[in-house]
Amino acid sequence: VAKIAVILFIPVLLCQMGKEIRTLQGIGRVLLWGGFSSACVLFLTDNLSTAIIVFGITCILIFVVHPKTAPFAALVSVGLVILLVGVQIISATMSTSENFRMRRIIAWLNPEEYAAEGAYQTLQGLYAIGSGGFFGKGLGNSAQKRIIPEVQNDMILSVICEELGIFGAIVVLILFAMLLYRLLFIAQNAPDLYGSLIVTGIFAHIALQVVLNVAVVTNTIPNTGITLPFISYGGTSILFLMAEIGIALGVSGKIELEE
Repeated sequence: VAKIAVILFIPVLLCQMGKEIRTLQGIGRVLLWGGFSSACVLFLTDNLSTAIIVFGITCILIFVVHPKTAPFAALVSVGLVILLVGVQIISATMSTSENFRMRRIIAWLNPEEYAAEGAYQTLQGLYAIGSGGFFGKGLGNSAQKRIIPEVQNDMILSVICEELGIFGAIVVLILFAMLLYRLLFIAQNAPDLYGSLIVTGIFAHIALQVVLNVAVVTNTIPNTGITLPFISYGGTSILFLMAEIGIALGVSGKIELEE
């Protein structure tokens, strides 16, 4: 609900602000709303992953409407440096932390050492990816799906790699790329700014979840519990994703094509 709410609400703010979004005050105002939404999600559900996605959608919408890219590039660079320093501090000083989020970071840095604890799911997923080879073992022939915890949710891509191989995973990613391209096309040709920003928000949501899920499965980032859109198990997930696609199709239906 929060994801769709942000996708529909932040574009209203951006349209009302007009050129004010080019100022630091305007950016701060929109970020304040995005941060408030993320904080509510984190407080009500204790789900940091969803809170990050909600805030990420807000940041991407601001980036799209802002005429300059240099400030955002500088901000991302500073953020990455701070993140790397933070990870190093955590790995050096919090090896026995009781906080489960801290333990995930520590397990990500030393997966073999924490194989029986926080890194078990990630390691088993990597074994599944490695054992599948390029063309996989065949549909339904995965052995790791009986071992990986919650394999039907955030680790579903590892089973796809085991059964259909790297080739199957590439096909899945190409399908996502085609979907995102069509959303980008709709956003670029939408009849008004509000419709364009709504579709951009949908694009940002799906793109963020795909990138984060692939990064988690390949152990590029710590395990965050992000599902793979349209593929991972979950009734409410597919319901709201299909609602977003319906909204995008509604905007698409208003595009007047030249004959």
